[in-house]
Amino acid sequence: MNVLISNGRVVDPASGLDQVADVAIADGRILSLGATPAGFQAERTLDAAGCIVAPGLVDLAARLREPGHEHEGMLDSEMAAAVAGGVTSLVCPPDTDPVLDEPGLVEMLTFRAEKLRRARLFPLGAVTRGLAGEVLTEMVALTEAGCVGFSQADVPLASTQVLQRALSYAATFGYTVWLRPQDRDLGQGVAASGALATRLGLSGVPVAAETIALFTIFELMKSSGARVHLCRLSSAAGVALVRAAKAEGLPLSCDVSINSLHLTENDIGYFDSRARLNPPLRQQRDRDALSSGLADGTIDALVSDHTPVEADAKTLPFAESEPGATGLELLLPLALQWGEQSGAGLMRALEVVSAAPARRIGAPGIGRLAAGGPADLCVIDPSLEWQVQPDALRSQGKHTPFAGYAMRGQARFTLVGGRIVHST
Repeated sequence: MNVLISNGRVVDPASGLDQVADVAIADGRILSLGATPAGFQAERTLDAAGCIVAPGLVDLAARLREPGHEHEGMLDSEMAAAVAGGVTSLVCPPDTDPVLDEPGLVEMLTFRAEKLRRARLFPLGAVTRGLAGEVLTEMVALTEAGCVGFSQADVPLASTQVLQRALSYAATFGYTVWLRPQDRDLGQGVAASGALATRLGLSGVPVAAETIALFTIFELMKSSGARVHLCRLSSAAGVALVRAAKAEGLPLSCDVSINSLHLTENDIGYFDSRARLNPPLRQQRDRDALSSGLADGTIDALVSDHTPVEADAKTLPFAESEPGATGLELLLPLALQWGEQSGAGLMRALEVVSAAPARRIGAPGIGRLAAGGPADLCVIDPSLEWQVQPDALRSQGKHTPFAGYAMRGQARFTLVGGRIVHST
């Protein structure tokens, strides 16, 4: 279908473009930005007056729960949630059941996602078989099957030797290893260490759980030459270490979740299991440092950390409840809110959920608007005000610490490969 998006404010962080223009789409690709080519006949015209036309969002952390956890989420429901939130490309970690440690499993998952014809899926392969931390997977075969990197998800490697071997193996072929910096033993708690956790009687996770892991990762990067993406940074001390490591020239990138960027440990309230998250919510100073790090480029990307959890797993005592929250439909408004409140501005707010995370995937044309590039974009109504009503979310997971929050900004249209996959 030939589509014309007219009268919208076109904002593309990758090129710095910010102007009112028409966008012509043909054969799944952007034909032009600006004047419509002579002879172009639109089969459908979308009036974007008062709206922002931006690259489709790229989410680097979204659990879709298939295979193995269909009681918490299915590809159909979670992909619908993605495009409703303006997300056109997403990365899923390998902690499915079975774990994504065999090429056949990766091919099956990507095939099922393609059949749904919604968002693009970029899977991560497991670093070790079964995420058990012992035997390395066949990274070459997994890459050929479609993996864009390798991860242990939220299962820290106990053996530094195994981590060293994994980084050396990845470096040999130029692969990126995605690691959440958390010491296995120190990271056993359920809340951030501090006065609040002590008062509530909750086992704590000290900041040292993150910083010790970071020191280890950085030293092994230096010896192996590996490229690493750090997942879900959570502390001010962690931001400082990453800033210093980048200044040294280490091939490093990192992200932060919408939860850590907008919430603090106080949002646990009286044992609210919706705020039972991994990594745990920390203090205000940590949140401020994360915001500053995202604004100045120390932190590259903002992610939803979408983890749908069934009701039975959340209606347990806080320490026993399953960590996680739904987030795909909240990534866009929370990015816009951060851009406005922090002073980072609209361009940076869109960059951290489009162009910057797209660079971590390495897929040509993803995360930007350019003539000849794939027509993956969203039309955003930045002034639309709405309230987070869990039952109204498309995701099968209805639990979020942002329930009841007032949001502003929503995707009116989402296009993937020139197809309109969501409209309101």
